[in-house]
Amino acid sequence: MHKAEWKNYRTIPMGICNKRCACGWSARIAYIVAVFVVMALGLGSRAFADVLPVFVAEHFGDALWACMIYFGFRTCYTHKKISFSLWCSLAFCFAIEGSQLYQASWIVFLRETTFGALVLGKGFLTADLVRYTAGAAVAALLDLAWRKRS
Repeated sequence: MHKAEWKNYRTIPMGICNKRCACGWSARIAYIVAVFVVMALGLGSRAFADVLPVFVAEHFGDALWACMIYFGFRTCYTHKKISFSLWCSLAFCFAIEGSQLYQASWIVFLRETTFGALVLGKGFLTADLVRYTAGAAVAALLDLAWRKRS
């Protein structure tokens, strides 16, 4: 390939590049907002568990955590398919849940802190895997519906 041909091959018109960048950033901002909204809902489901219906108090916190993880992956990978973020978020959630089987004293100490309990959980529950799956799936469906609407 000659030098002149290579230059034309590698050049992307600025209008196209700017549109892609603008779309990428507006999507990222929307996903970041979604992360914080879902985080607030999840923390609220824990803080107000005594006034919420029992089903909501028991299950929504974990499902909302998986939603937050999904939207976090979407923030980082806006250019990828929705299914990519869905599978990544499920793998992440399942890995965190599986890590709860590891009971070394240093990680148990971390899990006893508020931040450690929110991020790492406290104990392995098979039901949490179902809650994570439901939460990530709902987030992906909401994402899909939002993209079709836009």
